[in-house]
Amino acid sequence: MAFFTGPIPIQPPSRSPGENKVVRVVALGGGHGLSASLSALRRLTTDLTAIVTVADDGGSSGRLREELDVLPPGDLRMALAALCDDTDWGRTWRDVMQHRFVSKPGSSASLDQHAVGNLLIVALWELLKDPVAGLRWAGALLGARGQVLPMSITPLTITGDVLEESGDAKLVSRRISGQAKLAMVGESMRVTNVRLEPADAAACTEALDAIELADWVILGPGSWYTSVIPHLLLPEMREALARTPARRLLTMNLSTDTAETAGMDAAAHLEVISRYAPELRLDAVLADPATISDHEAFTQAAARLGARTFFGKVGVGAGRAVHDPLRLAAAYHDVFTTFSTDEPSS
Repeated sequence: MAFFTGPIPIQPPSRSPGENKVVRVVALGGGHGLSASLSALRRLTTDLTAIVTVADDGGSSGRLREELDVLPPGDLRMALAALCDDTDWGRTWRDVMQHRFVSKPGSSASLDQHAVGNLLIVALWELLKDPVAGLRWAGALLGARGQVLPMSITPLTITGDVLEESGDAKLVSRRISGQAKLAMVGESMRVTNVRLEPADAAACTEALDAIELADWVILGPGSWYTSVIPHLLLPEMREALARTPARRLLTMNLSTDTAETAGMDAAAHLEVISRYAPELRLDAVLADPATISDHEAFTQAAARLGARTFFGKVGVGAGRAVHDPLRLAAAYHDVFTTFSTDEPSS
């Protein structure tokens, strides 16, 4: 397979003396939330790294993980698709990566609901024997405007404790294992604790390096307990986020009323960050004002994390909790510009 022996054609942009500095941005998350931030950030920088959760155990990703003993590729695929070049080539490959096979009625073929991109990524992993190299080659094929990295090269399992009402109206604790199940807890339940297994899994070395070299590190948006918090549960990742000289920005979700976070307002979301990573200080928190019920309490909660609060309309509107890439890009630009004359935090 001589095709794979050469250098992988993805290199960071050069920075010659006197050249305008390209802002190095690292975005962490998973699923649709990370895709939203990447779709916005690709409009602002050519030096963009996505660090993606690897605890998914549902759908196509879960089947491939179980059957082939690989990292779940789904969230990695979505990040690559969000970074596809905005050309006919890039848009076509984005659609190919996202395409799912659908069996004919009455049939349950083995390819049913598998995403083409998941199969492509796993094929590269099997050929190269290296998850990071496989993702780089996939990114090169798509003309991705940035790189995609797993948070760990070890498949992770997320478990959580949930409180639910028993028959006599008392709260009882129950453990739920698996990202897919935890993300679908009912409204009558409340997540109280999440953890990763194995707890001491090593973080991806390239991801740690990217965090160390970044100008900005952006966490969120995304499912709070299954896409955002997992990055704070790996000891090496949490330490890297705490010690990086980069600025740190937290992007809030457009809805706090999810299965994972029922009963939690926006300020409570920030308190969860503090609980899982008390050593982590933030520089900025970005939120759509329409989603914050108590602006003063939210601003105070952000200040306790060391952060300045930025409010901006970033949703598509029409009652949908979906980020608009252009509005989100403009909001990120405003935050970056505000801090552009300051020295990075230590």
